[in-house]
Amino acid sequence: MHRKDNLDARLAACEDIMTGADLTEKNMKKAAEIKAYLNFPVLFKNDAPVHLEIGCGKGGFVCGMAALHPDINFVAVEKVSNVIITACERAKAEGLKNVRFINCPAEVLPRYIKEGEVSRIYLNFSDPLPKLGYAAQRLTNPRFLNIYRSLLCAGGELWQKTDNEAFFDYSLQSFAECGWEISEVCRDLAANPFEGNVITEHEQKFMAEGRKIFRLVARPGVES
Repeated sequence: MHRKDNLDARLAACEDIMTGADLTEKNMKKAAEIKAYLNFPVLFKNDAPVHLEIGCGKGGFVCGMAALHPDINFVAVEKVSNVIITACERAKAEGLKNVRFINCPAEVLPRYIKEGEVSRIYLNFSDPLPKLGYAAQRLTNPRFLNIYRSLLCAGGELWQKTDNEAFFDYSLQSFAECGWEISEVCRDLAANPFEGNVITEHEQKFMAEGRKIFRLVARPGVES
């Protein structure tokens, strides 16, 4: 990916709404060991519920949701600085006060977010990583589900959307094997729309191509 012009200066201009760093595999383990918990009531100046999007891309979804739900605080995560800057600048341009960004991989989220602080997690069109050797990197792999379980509060839930049926089936199996309760399984979102759906950039493109969108809602079950 071509590095955006003036990226460092643009990132610095978004320091008021972003934290974290574009971490590499080499220093992720060390970073995960250093806690830098975010104080959401201080950041947002309220005690509203916190929703977390992992892999926010250019920010279309999180900004759309934040505009629709000013009574909810949104935290958007993206590991690539070259991508997250577009989302940050969009949120600032739209004057959204209930959005913050974390520039890090999902693996180190426990560095920033305390247990039980998130009401809902969104996984929108995550990279399916179809090659067998990359299964551990899929965002619905059990190692990630364990992270999400720790971040979600009692009654919290995860919403997933994808255009990749094989990845969707893998996710269903992964949730089930990890004891999550699965509901609202939909294999054609265009034919079964739901109220309040904010269409992501990928979703709009895929639907225009006639591709099916798959969706589910999952909740952590009681650990055995």
